[in-house]
Amino acid sequence: MAFAGKYEVESQENYDAFMKVIGIPDDTIERGRNFKYTTEVIQNGNEFTWSQIYPNHTSTNKFIVGQESDLETMSGKKFKALIKLEGGKIIVDFPKYHHTSEIVDGKLVETSVSGGVTFKRISKKVA
Repeated sequence: MAFAGKYEVESQENYDAFMKVIGIPDDTIERGRNFKYTTEVIQNGNEFTWSQIYPNHTSTNKFIVGQESDLETMSGKKFKALIKLEGGKIIVDFPKYHHTSEIVDGKLVETSVSGGVTFKRISKKVA
């Protein structure tokens, strides 16, 4: 369950289809498709600081597993969610999709599901 580290996106599956399902405009999908961004996770027990670092923007969420937390989407929309940890997976229900994060073979695997479409992003650990 050690999530701490820095990760760079290695591969994505169903990016376009998923972004369309959750209502992201086509021009934004196009711009974001090939972004090489970094995810940085600082973990202290059940307390997390989870940052996604883009070329011109950083999105950071702080949360405690088992507690309702104030979170923000990539687009800046704020919401509350209960953060769960089940079977080594962090589970969050975003407003438009269900999201899990887990470490598999040293890689960060993020899976989001909405409207029958599953988006999977795999990131390799770089630090």
